[in-house]
Amino acid sequence: MLFGYNFDKKTLYIIIAIFAILLLFNLSSFNILATILTLPGVIIAISFHEFAHAWMANKLGDQTARNMGRMTLDPRAHLNPIGLILLIFAHIGWGEPVPVNTNNFTTVSRKKGEILVSLAGPVMNFILALIFTVIFYLICTFSPEAILDMLFSQQIAGMSFMGLIALTVYCTITVNIGLGVFNLIPIPPLDGSKIFLEFLPYKAQRWIDEKQGIIYFIFILLWVTNILSMLVSYPISWVQNLLFNLVGSIFGLFL
Repeated sequence: MLFGYNFDKKTLYIIIAIFAILLLFNLSSFNILATILTLPGVIIAISFHEFAHAWMANKLGDQTARNMGRMTLDPRAHLNPIGLILLIFAHIGWGEPVPVNTNNFTTVSRKKGEILVSLAGPVMNFILALIFTVIFYLICTFSPEAILDMLFSQQIAGMSFMGLIALTVYCTITVNIGLGVFNLIPIPPLDGSKIFLEFLPYKAQRWIDEKQGIIYFIFILLWVTNILSMLVSYPISWVQNLLFNLVGSIFGLFL
């Protein structure tokens, strides 16, 4: 179901393909290249994010996701076609939700377990962003011309191989930070809402549960009006600057 309408998979994929083609026609050749180079980062970000949810749930005693084949890094188990396309082109997307049964937690309480499982996905994205920031600095150190190529080349033909690698790594950093920050927003159905709800009184939780339809509508409204993008752009920039400053300082100690 998409926005209240039922589509078979074939129709849904056709809609997604048309949407992607229309967006590609509105992009410059350089932006098309950047979009294509974003794809590996998107696949990595979503796959590791959902795997982290499944891994944490299994660690706490719930094997639901594991039994359904979700405790894997295989992208095919986690990618949602709509979420994938939107994350590439609209920079807001998602993977297939990992099923979790909080009643199966054996090592922690249901409340603490819900928080830990919800946090696992965004934390994994931040860890990946850190790892790829280190890789980016390694490229800067050993192939500085690749960074200059990435920054100043405006044509596909003008990009060197190392420039393409540098741009791909940079896109991967950005995607992981974006997905991590976005999912921490305390609005259903995002991970942040599950964390936020656990600290609210029971009556407040019940009220939010009853108003899911209205909340989803507000979420979509904030999304299509770009208000949501503007709100998350500041923490995304803050986290990215923090990572680059941290890794840059560490590299400065050894160089």
